[in-house]
Amino acid sequence: MAGKPSYQETTEVSTTELAQVLGVTARRVQQMAQDGTIPTVSRGRFNLCDSVQRYIKFLSREELSEDDAKLERAKRTAEVTLKASKAQIAKLEADELKGKMHRSEDVQAVTEDLIYNIRSILMSLPGRLAMDAAAAQTPAEASDVIRNEIYKAMREIANYHYDPNVYEERVRARRDWDAMESNDDDE
Repeated sequence: MAGKPSYQETTEVSTTELAQVLGVTARRVQQMAQDGTIPTVSRGRFNLCDSVQRYIKFLSREELSEDDAKLERAKRTAEVTLKASKAQIAKLEADELKGKMHRSEDVQAVTEDLIYNIRSILMSLPGRLAMDAAAAQTPAEASDVIRNEIYKAMREIANYHYDPNVYEERVRARRDWDAMESNDDDE
């Protein structure tokens, strides 16, 4: 009977024998028995087949546990980062809706509107000045006419004030555009 093992499913071994089979110390076998990894049949006796199978499961679970622990830590870190990013985005959006913060493209657009307004005021000066300056009798009168029109233009420009409603309208329009784009993507 060369091919048949000399043990059976119910074969019992001592702590030392099990330690030799598993390739660990007898003390390690005792520790595994104490923590319930390998159950004893009686004091210092173990079922060989059951003990080897449980030890293999223990080793594979331990290896997976380390990898799983690393993956779990990475997953938790990614989730925390994602949640923090979402919270930051939500805060920025809330600040934008409250008018406490403006997007650079909104500031650029409103500033461009202001510059075009200033440009139109300055471009209208020659037309507004031409007749009055030509009708002036002296250079001093012409100078006064020009100065008065420039002061009037400067007062118009100086009366420009920050209007949060302008930014609010731009935010609402952009949100409507974003909603329309996301609806188009869904179709």
